Amino acid sequence: MPPVLAFNHWQVQLNGSREPVQLLDDISATIEAGSITALVGESGSGKSLTALSILGLLPKDMGAKGSIQFHPTGETSITLNQLNAHALKQVRGRQISMIFQEPMTSLNPLMTCGAQLSESLQRIKNPGTENLLQRSIAWFEKVGLPDPASILHRYPHELSGGQQQRVMIAMAACTGPSLLIADEPTTALDVRVQRDIMELLAGLCRENGMSMLLITHDLGLVADYADEVMVMYRGRIVEKGPTKEVLKTPGHAYTKALLACRPAAHEPGSILPGVQQILADPGMRIQAYQSEADTAPAPDQKTEALLKVESLRVSYPGKKKSLFGTTMRQVAVDDISFRVFPNEIVGIVGESGSGKTTVGRAILQLIRPDSGSIWLNGTDLCRLSSGELKKMRAYFQVVFQDPYGSLNPRMTVGNAIMEPLMLHQTGMDRRKARDEAAALLETVELQPDHLNRYPHQFSGGQRQRICIARALATNPSFMIFDESVSALDVSMQAQILNLLNTLKKNKGLTALFISHDLSVIRHIADRTIVMQKGRMVESGPTVELFQTPGSPYTRSLLDAIPGKSLVHLFK
Repeated sequence: MPPVLAFNHWQVQLNGSREPVQLLDDISATIEAGSITALVGESGSGKSLTALSILGLLPKDMGAKGSIQFHPTGETSITLNQLNAHALKQVRGRQISMIFQEPMTSLNPLMTCGAQLSESLQRIKNPGTENLLQRSIAWFEKVGLPDPASILHRYPHELSGGQQQRVMIAMAACTGPSLLIADEPTTALDVRVQRDIMELLAGLCRENGMSMLLITHDLGLVADYADEVMVMYRGRIVEKGPTKEVLKTPGHAYTKALLACRPAAHEPGSILPGVQQILADPGMRIQAYQSEADTAPAPDQKTEALLKVESLRVSYPGKKKSLFGTTMRQVAVDDISFRVFPNEIVGIVGESGSGKTTVGRAILQLIRPDSGSIWLNGTDLCRLSSGELKKMRAYFQVVFQDPYGSLNPRMTVGNAIMEPLMLHQTGMDRRKARDEAAALLETVELQPDHLNRYPHQFSGGQRQRICIARALATNPSFMIFDESVSALDVSMQAQILNLLNTLKKNKGLTALFISHDLSVIRHIADRTIVMQKGRMVESGPTVELFQTPGSPYTRSLLDAIPGKSLVHLFK
């Protein structure tokens, strides 16, 4: 059987006033029919650009050479890069579907989720006897959305990040394509839903003979689900082959470096190696990396907590009505209490919709709680007026989950970072603010000349680094990280985690770290809170909680962590 897709000496270059810049360089690779092929590499290595070039979605200032052969099931081969716009439109969404990395920017904010799924379902050649409503509900059930019937009538902004991603997956898979391109399809999902979604996608491949190109930075998912893997570095495929062989005995130094960067490969709190560091010293053994950070002592109960959350309760307006004809409210967070001590990072984990982000937003006073109190450095934030809160903003900052939605697309990166500097630091002129903004970019491993660029000119991982630089601008005493490394590749993830550990050690950073990635929580958090359905089911020192979880729910989360087959590499 011929491969469903074949790259033949494929090249993509950026054309400009100067000499052309080579972005993809001589790619020759295949995706076999009915297989799952993973494409891995750092942010900016060319993974997403490769996927976009398959569907002819390259910007006008980019040129391409070579060919991409597509062989849909039961049909003759097609040279995709030779198709006109009309012919490509017939291929997109029918024979080749794509799940994009950022669901909030991919979904239409003016259409309900049900209407958007119906558009995809109408592309099916033989739709069957069921009506669109029934099929829409069935697909929302398949991807694990709660109360599928109500999701039909909800808009994207009314869903969590993980739920938005599941809507995207349903839209892409429902047409039964020969090839599904999944660009970071589980980035925003917790481990249990991540496993369920990958099982669903793998099952669709088996049942329908569908092939999948899985673009991901999660090597655990690659180990568990991919048949073949291609490793991309600076626009080139540097290694490819069966997944087990490549991950067990990597032949290229870059592949070895990616494996070595994973937080799961190192002691909690240790200094994680970066890709370039390992490439500079290929003979360095992974086992040689030991913790350089002191084991965090248990919080001194005599020390005053920097943050105290007491009996927090948050609810949202519901659509159901009570027996008395009044609108009932849906409880999102119910009776949550915890403390965060100075120089401590506390992690919050739980499934999508468990209330993790709601807790963070309540602390930031972006939503007002129904009851309870939130004390920050001796001040009850719940009792402050809007004017008083504005003055307090410099002391607590946040890095949100969606970097693209957090940045103003019409504002340069320099202006975005300079804005909080000039707002909260009296007397700072624009020139000094620009110098500090450039220094902050260097802190997060970006270049000072990036100040003049706009958010759309960066990759997803680079945009998240910009958000972190902006949050650090006011030198806050307390920060909230809401899935702040979920969009980053393992190398940049390592750099950001190292940065946070450095800030904690040198500047006494105190933070609440919200994440679905348990390996990241294990590495960065001193204590961990586990949430389920708006309640706190367990909390304690992270290492102890991971070794001996007391709650069945916590054990189920730990059991769902992908990539356990990679553990042998680091023993």
